[in-house]
Amino acid sequence: MTGDVLTSAGTRTGLYIGGEERFTENTLSIADPAKPGAIVGEAAAASVDDVADAVAAAKAAYPAWSALGAKERARIMGEAIKGIADDRDEDAAILSQENGKVRFESWVDALVFEIRWNLALMLADEVDTTKTLPVIPGAIPVSTEVAYQSIGVVTVIVPFNWPIAILGAALPHALLAGNTAIVKPPPSAPLATTRVVQRIAEKLPPGVLNVVTGKDENMAGLIKNTDIAKVCFTGSVNGGKRIMEMASSSLTRVTLELGGNDAAVFLADAEIDDTHLDRLYAAIYDTTGQICMNAKRVFVHRSRLDEVVAGLSARLEKAVIGYGLDEGTTMGPLHQAAQKAFVEEIIQEAKDAGADVREFGELPGGDLAGGNFLRPAIVVDPALDLRVVTQEQFGPVIPVIPFDDEDEAVRLANDTWGGLCGSVWTADPAAAQRVGSQLECGYVWVNDHGATRLDLRAPFGGVKQSGFGREQGIEGIRAFQDTRSIATIDPEALAGMAH
Repeated sequence: MTGDVLTSAGTRTGLYIGGEERFTENTLSIADPAKPGAIVGEAAAASVDDVADAVAAAKAAYPAWSALGAKERARIMGEAIKGIADDRDEDAAILSQENGKVRFESWVDALVFEIRWNLALMLADEVDTTKTLPVIPGAIPVSTEVAYQSIGVVTVIVPFNWPIAILGAALPHALLAGNTAIVKPPPSAPLATTRVVQRIAEKLPPGVLNVVTGKDENMAGLIKNTDIAKVCFTGSVNGGKRIMEMASSSLTRVTLELGGNDAAVFLADAEIDDTHLDRLYAAIYDTTGQICMNAKRVFVHRSRLDEVVAGLSARLEKAVIGYGLDEGTTMGPLHQAAQKAFVEEIIQEAKDAGADVREFGELPGGDLAGGNFLRPAIVVDPALDLRVVTQEQFGPVIPVIPFDDEDEAVRLANDTWGGLCGSVWTADPAAAQRVGSQLECGYVWVNDHGATRLDLRAPFGGVKQSGFGREQGIEGIRAFQDTRSIATIDPEALAGMAH
């Protein structure tokens, strides 16, 4: 069983390096964001030397792992994932406590990891494919084979909000491509992720998969060590900038999946019924708004504005704000007190500017009083320069903004720093294609939006300050490979050319 379950102090997890669990004298105390002063458990806090050991273990395991064919790696990985669901209920309960989100979302978080892992394995036949560039008559008589090769040791850094699911978008692809890996869970919510990763790592050859938790100041070796070939980071824009800056010193390549300011565009003919309103509501308020690909700005044709606002309001009136493990809770706290303060600030700024701000639900009391809870809100027709519009809220508030024509909608949707996702809501497939193809982002939904609606087979990633690189699909595997060309010259034909 990965990690000791402490009856009095919650869950305890260690590091996992080179096939061995390692506990440390220093630990991270993991706070419950819903209950002030409550501790969920403790995680090992790696030293600089522990981090170096993890890199060394992954490097030592790399030659043998990369030498295997992709199909053999897939077979081993398929065995390693078996039984991962046996402890899912406990994983979900732990994640709900350390993260704050409702139990069902935490359960789905772990399920998506397993789904992504198995979808990656289905691509095994494509990993080692090659193509041959034939001899061109009259040119140098060379036949060139273009193949793919693994790159080495990979660091995968995941955020607090959906850490296990997000890990599944990169980790299996990196391993299947022939690389070894070190996983760094979020320091504020590392427990459930560490448990899941270690259970898999125990079934892989030692050093192929390692997990390191601890304070960020001791983690530079996961990025700057010259034995790290690539860092795959999911998190904030500022976090991505720091990763990129650190990686530059060793020219370590990076994939960055960062924040977004996603636009959902409702055209005049959009179907605004219960089905579509339920989808929109989830796309905004799932995980208390703390998802990078959530809708962050809703643009609605002026003729349909009241319908969308009324539909969201009706759903928010039924929201139950409370503890993530409690029966009936539909919305938990924000993960960090600082984020709660920021969201409160931008809501108050909108109120002070005279915007129509509508808040819903009741804050919990008792032992939850003082937790990171906020009443969800809608801001109707705000000024476009307010921060609730221009910045990623990452909380339970949404601006709903009217527009008058399609060109205006596209211009407003694209007038932002980010470009992760977007959506078009319309009954006209031609309009969906026309508008969707103009949105400056990496992924577009039609009549839908949100993390739970993602096609897990398709490449995913952003443009502009939402990052670069792609995860999932064969593109996600190629992101962890390099091409290699092997050219063979026909000496007899070359001699003939000389005459």
